[in-house]
Amino acid sequence: MTTKIERVQTGVRMEKRLVKVLKGTAEYLDLSLGDLLEGIVLHAFDGKTPPFSEETRAKIATLMKVYDCDLNASHSHRLTE
Repeated sequence: MTTKIERVQTGVRMEKRLVKVLKGTAEYLDLSLGDLLEGIVLHAFDGKTPPFSEETRAKIATLMKVYDCDLNASHSHRLTE
């Protein structure tokens, strides 16, 4: 089943290393960055964890190390520039 939608361009700012991990994850999953973010947000809004397999989570952990990204959920809403 597909659902017809309208997408809009956004101008969000995010932490640089986190964006690199997201882009790497999207590439690994053969998704666009927007599709990956939509999936993560829809799962979060439903109170579900993101739909990542153990293999994908291992890849994300590797990307976090590669990009020296030591952030986790405890940093949420506590980042400053």
